[in-house]
Amino acid sequence: MFRFVVHALVALALLASSASHAADKEAVPPKGSLVIIGGALRADNDAVWERIVQLAGGKGARIAVFASASASPERAGSYLVERLNRHGADAFFVPVAQHLQGADVRAAADDPKLAEAVRTAGGAYFSGGDQGRITGVLRRPDGSNTQVLDALWDMYRRGGVIAGSSAGAAIMSSTMFGHPRSILSTLQHGVDDGRQITRGLGFIGDDVFIDQHLLVRGRFARMLPAMLAKGYKIGLGIDENTAMVVGPKRDVEVIGYRGALLVDLSEAATRDGSFNLANGRLSYLDNGDRFNLVTKAFTPAPEKAHGKVDAKKPYWRGPLFSADILGNGTVVDLMAKLIDSDQADAIGLSLDSPNAERPDLGFEFKLSRVGESVGYQSAFSEAYSVYNVRLDIRPIVVQRPLYQYR
Repeated sequence: MFRFVVHALVALALLASSASHAADKEAVPPKGSLVIIGGALRADNDAVWERIVQLAGGKGARIAVFASASASPERAGSYLVERLNRHGADAFFVPVAQHLQGADVRAAADDPKLAEAVRTAGGAYFSGGDQGRITGVLRRPDGSNTQVLDALWDMYRRGGVIAGSSAGAAIMSSTMFGHPRSILSTLQHGVDDGRQITRGLGFIGDDVFIDQHLLVRGRFARMLPAMLAKGYKIGLGIDENTAMVVGPKRDVEVIGYRGALLVDLSEAATRDGSFNLANGRLSYLDNGDRFNLVTKAFTPAPEKAHGKVDAKKPYWRGPLFSADILGNGTVVDLMAKLIDSDQADAIGLSLDSPNAERPDLGFEFKLSRVGESVGYQSAFSEAYSVYNVRLDIRPIVVQRPLYQYR
């Protein structure tokens, strides 16, 4: 009996030590970087591809390619390996995907040799597709980490880079969209945890929410209910063919074709009933801009540093209005005009089809210049950066018929 008790106590001590070690590992800030791409990364976007290889260790860097999200993982994986190798990497395909023919995905995800190859790599790249497929193969049915997922975390903590596009971007936060409704329906009905939103991999930490394809698809509005439901104060939404590089000191740099939106709900307030938001903040970070997630300090790209917009000399005059705030890039266009106009506010609307479930419920988006609002314009192009514009959203009753023929 005594021997049994001793063995039990030893086992408990070992378990406690293991748990403590795991907790210590979780507490260690990662030394690596993230390259979070908003989707549709073009083959000719050298700035993004080269940054991934550079952060993985430079020429000859080993990069593990995960096409787990893709419906055709062999083709997607082959393309990504070739693309990374063209920019100097030594990339290899990781056969952990639901749609990989002839593969035992559960066995592969817990294969010690495969895990070691990922652990000793300089970086990893996740393809686009369905983000649920990524979490579905890298976590066991009970929700625990597979050996390959633990290896990814070890590589990232050691100093490696984790990059991902579209679905590969969505997994970066601890909460991600699963099976979301349309953007307007998300505002009308909210989000259900476990369906519209679900558990991500959380590489960026528990304090930042990530969304992708942002400006092209007007997705900034769907971020808001998700962030409020899970208590996020900061959200990063990245547009297509664009990346946010997040360093170990929580510095964010935008590189690529267009830019990204920073959503700050630190001082926002809501009301019960239909979605209603007061005192949010929106910022548009363009190519080359930087932001620190700890200090919340913005640094415009060097070409804009001396191009601060003078509020006393506005370029745009007259009311600023959009009948479709969720259109491709509309919110950024309004922000850019507002920061360089004689107007204090800009108004955008979002309305639904007459045949929709709630055709009577729409929303007014009000963008306002406040004391912290500031804009920068490039001296060499028409590119803008706009920081700290206030956002208020109110539900509106849409009259039917909305219009009549003349």
